[in-house]
Amino acid sequence: MTRQERYRFLIRYFLENRPEAETELVYTTPYELAVAVILSAQCTDKRVNMITPGFFKEFPDAVSLAKAKQEDVLGLIKSCSYPNNKAKNLIGMANSLVHQFHGIMPSEIDELLTIPGVGRKTANVLAAVIYDKPAMAVDTHVFRVSARIGLTLDAKNPHQAEIQLVKYFPESLIPLAHHWLILHGRYVCTARKPKCDACGLTPVCKYYNGLKKK
Repeated sequence: MTRQERYRFLIRYFLENRPEAETELVYTTPYELAVAVILSAQCTDKRVNMITPGFFKEFPDAVSLAKAKQEDVLGLIKSCSYPNNKAKNLIGMANSLVHQFHGIMPSEIDELLTIPGVGRKTANVLAAVIYDKPAMAVDTHVFRVSARIGLTLDAKNPHQAEIQLVKYFPESLIPLAHHWLILHGRYVCTARKPKCDACGLTPVCKYYNGLKKK
């Protein structure tokens, strides 16, 4: 089976079984999404969604967060991982939005990458979710699932995986495919014990078919 055939099968499967897929982070504005995505690094979406209601009540927009003291932010996010770094980055992000981008979340990856706390994965999430750009954010779920199925070959890091995924997915489907892979990795193709019996991708999955040969 060629890699193109594998992609075609996966696209057909998800269009039939999960035609709509979106982030599980709860947000209403680009600013709120940026806060949630920064908080989500090495932290579950469930935990982030427990933190953000209180956070947004205290800091409803970038202007209010830009004026915040780090200890005030830290007190609201201390239950997530790396709270000190994230508190600093959240305030830096807000200042960048207010003073560099006039309160408007930029749509270009290069501009997003200039914002404190925004790495390539976060920039791709913001561009894809807010602006429907063909940006593929590769987190641990996407990286693992893509390698197991055989969508990526010998990718050593998330950026290498991103390049391959963007090459083979149709541009119009890239934002959707990002969520397909994340949700599949979160609930079916789990890290320690993938639920192959509940997976509709086994006919084309290199990992599953490798197990059958053992």
